[in-house]
Amino acid sequence: MTNSPPLAKTKLPLAGLRIVVGRARHQASALSYGVRELGAQIIEIPFIEIRKPRSYKPLDAALKKLHTYDWLILTSVNGVEAVWGRLHKLRLTKRHLKHLKVAAIGPATKKAIEKRGIKVNVVPEEYVAESVVESLRKQIAGKRVLLARAKVARDVIPRELRKLGAEVDVVEAYETVIPQSSRARLRAILKDSKRRPHVITFTSSSTVRNFVALLGKNVWRGRPRPRKTSPIDGIRLASIGPVTSSTLRELGLPVDVEAKEYTIPGLIKALARVEPGL
Repeated sequence: MTNSPPLAKTKLPLAGLRIVVGRARHQASALSYGVRELGAQIIEIPFIEIRKPRSYKPLDAALKKLHTYDWLILTSVNGVEAVWGRLHKLRLTKRHLKHLKVAAIGPATKKAIEKRGIKVNVVPEEYVAESVVESLRKQIAGKRVLLARAKVARDVIPRELRKLGAEVDVVEAYETVIPQSSRARLRAILKDSKRRPHVITFTSSSTVRNFVALLGKNVWRGRPRPRKTSPIDGIRLASIGPVTSSTLRELGLPVDVEAKEYTIPGLIKALARVEPGL
């Protein structure tokens, strides 16, 4: 009986690459884990920090009158966590939501809602605001809608649903801010040839804007386009989807990688196709 030759080790697709994960610290693990499994070295520098709103009064007031709404729209896991945190504080249970139809942007948001025992009626085909509007087009006229979201967000959903005849209340569930502690770390790795990343990931428009803010106006000269010699020369920028990509381009930055499915797993798949010779 002859011994079989040892199996050759398969090289991981991202082996040797350094990738910056810019998600909020408490949310970075899924993206970091997925990309690390593909062989990359992860550098976690949050470009965004999730904070409580300055006041919960508007959200609490809306939740106390949930019986007056027909639809609840949640656009992120952060929104789900904020809403259920306040429901618990107000001693409201899923019984108070049973009459509602619920729309969620993306599978992660859907999963977070269903985990709390609530059925999700609508998840748009594409995980962007425009697709939410399209999904609700034929069932929203004359309905009252509660949209709980970040303090700063695109106005596509409320504007377009109102055009379709819905009455929409928008309440702030949380806010996103720039983590100032990330400024020195980001600038340091961009200047260090041994730690300089090959790829920087962006998971929302806020992460893009905050990234530019962290680099500072002295780097970007306060204009929408970077100067000829940029601190990110040679680094590929990876976007979770078209809205984030649009913000990158709006700020004069390239989009080298874009996820086909606008989710963290979709971004990981897109990164897996990045060629090593950067």
